[in-house]
Amino acid sequence: MTLDDLRAFVAVCEARSLSAVARDLGCTQSAVSQRVKRLEREAGIALLERRPRGVAPTQAGRILCRAATGSLAELDLALRRLADLRRGDGGTLRITTGATTVRHFMSAAVVAFRARHPHVDLEFQTENSGRRCFEAVADGTAELAWITIGPPVRGIEQHPVLELPWVLAVRSDDPLAGRDHIEPAELAGGLSGIRHIRLPENSVSRMRLDGHLGRGRPETGEGSAAAPASSTSVADWDTAILLAELGVGHAVVPDLPGWRGAGHPSLRLIPIPGLPPLAAGWAVRQWAALSPVAVEFAETVNGSLGVSGVSETGTAAGPGAASDTAAGPGARARARRLSGVEAEAPACAPTCAGAFEEDDRRPVRAQT
Repeated sequence: MTLDDLRAFVAVCEARSLSAVARDLGCTQSAVSQRVKRLEREAGIALLERRPRGVAPTQAGRILCRAATGSLAELDLALRRLADLRRGDGGTLRITTGATTVRHFMSAAVVAFRARHPHVDLEFQTENSGRRCFEAVADGTAELAWITIGPPVRGIEQHPVLELPWVLAVRSDDPLAGRDHIEPAELAGGLSGIRHIRLPENSVSRMRLDGHLGRGRPETGEGSAAAPASSTSVADWDTAILLAELGVGHAVVPDLPGWRGAGHPSLRLIPIPGLPPLAAGWAVRQWAALSPVAVEFAETVNGSLGVSGVSETGTAAGPGAASDTAAGPGARARARRLSGVEAEAPACAPTCAGAFEEDDRRPVRAQT
């Protein structure tokens, strides 16, 4: 039993004529008759009966016709939707990430993608933890997630795109604003007058930073008494940078696109070259199984950041600098292509996601 056999049979039931269906299909009446006979052999019962003028379905034929009519209509609709997806003319693309990712890394790409695919529904799902991003990808709730690249997670592919250097954000009139760089040892030892804007203790970002500065154990999240005291804490990096710009304190954060330039004359971002940068990129179930629109969206984002694409082996490919126009002034020197980066823990990047991630290392299994 084939779909073509069922379509021909339904058409015969509606037209009550083998010859009329043959003309519509551009074939012989014998060919149409053979399709019906194949269905009758599989069903083991007569489906059509001869009439003086044409044919009519038997009781069994009416049962099969009613079932096939609804199923074929749904199938044809599904096939049209699949064709739309293939051409990028419709469907829904769900991306899970945090609150500030679109603003910092995807704004130009979203505009370009929308211009090419006005009928594709884009859904951005905000999550505040890496585990939830992985779960959304694993269970099919989202096709793409923008994350901090971490160690392997079962059932998830991670494709690095950018690495983001750390900076110390201070107000332009702060005594430290004249420095051309800051050493990690200075931060670890506590610079005179520095007022740290505290990152959440249970965030992977905080653990990484403390680990790099020798103030804790990033594997366990255990803090240290040597960590500098602070009366200010935040839930995302944008807020930390804003508070630093207002002179409330000092923030050690990734160098986010968009925070440099004439729009922030009161802000100074001092490089911390001794700290290993954070890697950010895509998490998917299987890159090879992504829908065409998902692949195009990801590649559009990568292209806007100066990266030409992502290979199925999990590494970014193409030019290694982010575009100044797409990713913000100065980003070209700060965002570099990754040829293979290891990070310390999986999480939605606060640089991309806008919310600090929970430290939850339980395995995420893809649903099958």
